[in-house]
Amino acid sequence: MITILFYEKPGCLTNAKQRRLLEAAGHQVTRRNLLAESWTAERLHEFFKDIPVSEWFNRASPRIKCGEIDPQQVTAAVAMSLLLKDPLLIKRPLIEIGPVRIAGFDLRRLQANIDLQPQTLQDLQDCSHALRRSTAGHS
Repeated sequence: MITILFYEKPGCLTNAKQRRLLEAAGHQVTRRNLLAESWTAERLHEFFKDIPVSEWFNRASPRIKCGEIDPQQVTAAVAMSLLLKDPLLIKRPLIEIGPVRIAGFDLRRLQANIDLQPQTLQDLQDCSHALRRSTAGHS
């Protein structure tokens, strides 16, 4: 069994489903409130260092959906400043598996770091596809 730190927005149904799927795969999931965490730029960057800046953002955030912020148009420094000031903008969940940091449900990275049973993997993929459909067109 692997212990996973799972930074979520309390009350987010998608995060709850993702967390339950990881638990069903036999992993110990420790929940953390993404919005109440004391983030620093250095610590938060560990989750985002391998993905484009535009993917650091939660596409369902009201500020993204209304067009106030265009993730395609911000620099890394501006993006980090925005995320630190408004944690609702942070792509979630943030996942820690030992030294590994993952932003969102990156199935490739999850598979590389934890054991996922075939049914759990299918459930995770279904969850990931549903999330993409629900946020499509909001960039």
